[in-house]
Amino acid sequence: MAKAAVQLVEQKAKKKPPQKDRQFVTALARGLDILRCFSRHNPVLGNAEIAQRSRLPKPTVSRLTHTLTKLGYLDYSPDSGKYSLSAGVLALGYSYLASLDVREIARPLMQELANYAQATVSLGARDQLHMVYLEVCQGSQMFHMRMEVGARVPHGTTAMGRAYLCALPEEERQARIEQYRKITTKEEWENLKASLEKAYRDYQKYGFCLSLGDWNKDVYAVGVPMVSRDGKRILAFNCSGPIFDMTRQKLIQDIGPRLVQLRDKVYAATHGNF
Repeated sequence: MAKAAVQLVEQKAKKKPPQKDRQFVTALARGLDILRCFSRHNPVLGNAEIAQRSRLPKPTVSRLTHTLTKLGYLDYSPDSGKYSLSAGVLALGYSYLASLDVREIARPLMQELANYAQATVSLGARDQLHMVYLEVCQGSQMFHMRMEVGARVPHGTTAMGRAYLCALPEEERQARIEQYRKITTKEEWENLKASLEKAYRDYQKYGFCLSLGDWNKDVYAVGVPMVSRDGKRILAFNCSGPIFDMTRQKLIQDIGPRLVQLRDKVYAATHGNF
């Protein structure tokens, strides 16, 4: 599905808060929406491009980009008349990662599984209709998923995203899945819906779900969610490998159960902090 279409749905999915919600600061939300417009593939944007991506009026965008530049979250180039993310955003991201104890706990266990499976093991969290990578461990010199911390992948077709969806309450899961109907053709939607239903059945049966070439035709993967004790936070672990080595049988009989054990060890080691 087109990346622009996903971004459009993400904007539409941000429902306006109820009028009675006087705690919601719209200007702040719009400023954060602008920061989300930048990505690895779109590191430099002008106000017109930002307005198109954020679906905000250009005068509003101009005021917000000026403010974000003054605050140190955007850099402005007079030569090009465009903006890019500044180090202030990196500082926020680093502070988040540094405060995430589960990442430090998980890393050695993830590397151990990556070495065993000769595959890529990753940890991620939700960001709108995507999962964002919080940690990535590579186990093979021959197979490297070109994903780094901060990279994003879609919910619907990845094992990590499907694991997140499987851990949601029924009503919320169906609502998020329904969002994909707006950005797919009828045939794509039917195939995606069927694959997500299959992933949920696998999750109920095995405790993990699969993505067999659905996101990347050359990659098979297994994913498992980790839900916080209060049920308000969901992270997901993922193990990905090349199809010539990571067969469905291997995922179900070996790698999947090991990924569940990894999740359980990480969860137990947090001592109530997740």
